[in-house]
Amino acid sequence: MRVALFLTCVNDTLYPDTGRAVVRLLSRLGVEVDFPSGQTCCGQAHYNTGYRHQAEPLARHFAEVFGGYEAIVTPSGSCGAMVRELYPRLGERASAEGRGDTLARTLSPVVPRTYELTEFLVDVLGVTDVGAYYPHKVTYHPTCHGLRGLGLGDRPRRLLAAVRGLELAELPGAEECCGFGGTFALKNAEVSAAMGADKVRNAESTGAEVLCAADNSCLMHIGGMMSRLRTELRPVHIAEILASTEEEPAA
Repeated sequence: MRVALFLTCVNDTLYPDTGRAVVRLLSRLGVEVDFPSGQTCCGQAHYNTGYRHQAEPLARHFAEVFGGYEAIVTPSGSCGAMVRELYPRLGERASAEGRGDTLARTLSPVVPRTYELTEFLVDVLGVTDVGAYYPHKVTYHPTCHGLRGLGLGDRPRRLLAAVRGLELAELPGAEECCGFGGTFALKNAEVSAAMGADKVRNAESTGAEVLCAADNSCLMHIGGMMSRLRTELRPVHIAEILASTEEEPAA
């Protein structure tokens, strides 16, 4: 199978190791991975802050860059949800404004072929044991877009449960938002910080060494709170855990 890696802006700029982990993991499972160099922002930041029309050219560009692939895999629930949930709305709104169905027809092919990493592994490849080894105690935070937008359900936990050496600890209040929410963290900083602190304290109560999630934007926020609260916990993207083996261990 030939797939495209949709890395996303945050990962490309701040967390390139997550992208490398996805490539190692999928290659180990026999998947041919391309990284289309023309990829840019999917438009989520624009759309979520009210600049819907400005998001449209970015969505068109996404469809042009990724249109020729069997599957588009992203290590980001939020950007995956942008394509799957909100690209159809962009097309619908354009049509409702009397601009025809061109945008909808342009975007529709990539919508069903875009997968968050864990759903691609479980639903498309049909695997939960990916041959990973990670000898640490881990707790898992289900991020909002993955949980509520994409409906990832227990897929990430099933993958983590199959990792050799990993002890999975239940996170109290797991389904509560970490407080990031993109520009929410800027516009409502005090509320955002309080929610992040609650998430970190709940994670600390599990005795875990690592808090993992499927979205580095949320892990960036949680990691900032960990630093300020001087905790021993570390934020790690699930892709890096799943890519870890005894021969090539992740930290």
